[in-house]
Amino acid sequence: MTRLEEAAKGPATGVVTAYFSLGSNLGDREANIRRACMEMAASGLLAEMAVSSLYETEPWGPVPQGPYLNCVVAGRTAASPQDLLHMAQSIEASMGRVRDVRWGPRIIDIDILLLGGLRLRRPELEIPHPRMWERAFVLVPLAELCPTLPSPGGEELRSFVKRLPDLATVRRLDVDMRGVFGELQNSVPGGVAGC
Repeated sequence: MTRLEEAAKGPATGVVTAYFSLGSNLGDREANIRRACMEMAASGLLAEMAVSSLYETEPWGPVPQGPYLNCVVAGRTAASPQDLLHMAQSIEASMGRVRDVRWGPRIIDIDILLLGGLRLRRPELEIPHPRMWERAFVLVPLAELCPTLPSPGGEELRSFVKRLPDLATVRRLDVDMRGVFGELQNSVPGGVAGC
């Protein structure tokens, strides 16, 4: 029995959709994203996983660096926010992520964007991600998986992204991500469950 199945049996636990932003701009960026996706699937915390297309994006923030590859991963989960944060940070550490410069280059970055309708504000974790609505490199792939997600003003995400000032810095790549989760789904007909 997976941790997801065990957690789903608990009386106060519900299964929700979690969305994660993944990015890499060091080394073999595509291989880094694929490895992170596989490790997320292997964690046992996520089921019915889906991944957006890969997008090449200009770096965000004040630090000069090379372009990123970005995507969004969705999965159904009953895990706690802390367990999901631990999963993300453990994967980053196992891949050699070093946190020495804020918004600096990185081999992999995994951020929790949304966890069902949860609103959480702690020093180590904020859900929804506090800057996601400012970043085309997050919102464009998220809109691919969940186009009807309401923006803070209530507008559907697919319409909201069309007006982002940095939209031109996000370029979809022709990369086939099918099978990246092994036997788990990465294409959910009709969209992502819980979207």
